[in-house]
Amino acid sequence: MTQNKSTNIPALQDLIKQLLSTPSVSCTSTDIDQGNLAVINLLADWFQSLGFSCEIQLLDGAKNKANLIATLGSGNYGLVLAGHTDTVPYDENRWQFDPFTLTEKNNRFYGLGSCDMKSFFAVIIESLKTIDTGKLQQPLIILATADEETSMSGAKAIANNASRLGINHARYAVVGEPTSMQPIHMHKGMMMEAIRLTGQAGHSSNPALGNNALEAMHKVISELLLWRDELQKKYHNPLFEVPVPTLNLGHIHGGDNPNRICGSCELQIDIRPLPGMKVTDLRFEMRQRLSDVLHDTGITFTTEALFDGVDAMETDKNSTLVKLAEKMTNTESQAVAFGTEAPYYNAIGLESIVMGPGSIRQAHQPDEYIEVKSLNPAVDIIRRLIGNYCL
Repeated sequence: MTQNKSTNIPALQDLIKQLLSTPSVSCTSTDIDQGNLAVINLLADWFQSLGFSCEIQLLDGAKNKANLIATLGSGNYGLVLAGHTDTVPYDENRWQFDPFTLTEKNNRFYGLGSCDMKSFFAVIIESLKTIDTGKLQQPLIILATADEETSMSGAKAIANNASRLGINHARYAVVGEPTSMQPIHMHKGMMMEAIRLTGQAGHSSNPALGNNALEAMHKVISELLLWRDELQKKYHNPLFEVPVPTLNLGHIHGGDNPNRICGSCELQIDIRPLPGMKVTDLRFEMRQRLSDVLHDTGITFTTEALFDGVDAMETDKNSTLVKLAEKMTNTESQAVAFGTEAPYYNAIGLESIVMGPGSIRQAHQPDEYIEVKSLNPAVDIIRRLIGNYCL
C-alpha cells in the first residue's frame, strides 16, 4: 500500500493546468517582472500532501519571490530534483492561445511555462503517486527556485545556504530543463556585461571641442573582436554544436544628436564560455584589455555585470548518475549551449545532470508547448531514478 498519498492531488493534466494558470514572469524590467510566490505555495501544498517537509525561503529584498525546499526521508546519499518556477515574458500579440490557460490541441499542451519548465514539477508529483514513500532509504529533495530566467538568485540562495537547508544530505541532482529527456552532462556558461565610455560632448563642427565616446567605442569593439578570435583559438570543445566560446555584441547606444560630439556610449555584450573558463577570469581580462586600448585617449570607462554570470557546467561523462541516466533513456549524454542552474549544484558537491521533458526548441517561443506523449515516459524515468537512489 502506498503511503502519504492524498486524494486531493490533481491528475497530471490538471497539475500542469494549475501551474500554468499561476503567472510567474521574471524580467529585468520592473514593469513586467512578477513574483513566483503563488506557484511556490501551490507546489508546497501538493508536496505537503505527499508527506514532504516544506521550507519556503524568501529571497532577500523580495516579498513575492521565494524558493521551495521540500524534503522526504533521511540519509546522506539522496536525490535532488530541481527546477525553476519562473517564466520568460511573452509577446501577447504573437500568441494564438491564452498563455495562462492550458490549451490541448494537436496532442500538445500549450501555455507559458508548459515546456520551460513547470511541467517538470507535475511529472515529479505524478511519479510519486505510485511510490511507497514510507520505504525511502535516502532523502528525496525537491528544489523549486525563483528568477532563473534573469538573475539565478534563487539557485544562488540555495547554494549559499545548502548545509542549513539540508541539501548536503543528497549526492545526486537532476535539473529538469527541457532536453527531451536526454541527459546533459555539460553546458556552456554565460555572462552579460555593460561597457560604458565617457568622453566630452561638444559642437560637431570642431572635433577639438570634445572627445568622441562613440569613436572610442569603435576601438573597444575592435579589441573585443580580436579577443574573441584569441579565445576561440585557445579554447575548443568538439562536443558542442558550436565548439568555441562565443562573444556577441548585443546592444549599443551613444550620443543624442548628429550635430553633437558623442559624450557617452554604452555597449552590452554576451559571452558563452566553455567548461574550463571562469567568468571571474574573463571579467578581469576584459577590463585589462579595455584599460590598455583606451590608455591615453582621455576616455574613461566603467563596466557592469548585468547579472553575476554563471560558469559552465561539467559532470564527468563516466559518473554514476550520467551512466544511469544514459541507460534509463537509452541515449548518450550530450553537451548544450544554453545555461542552467546545474553549476550551482555541482559547486556544492552534488553530481548533477540536466534532463527533463519537452524540447528546448519550444522554450521562450510564442505558443510554447509540450508534447503530451512526452509526459508519461518522463514520469516513468523520474520514478525509476527515485527508486534507484532513494528506495
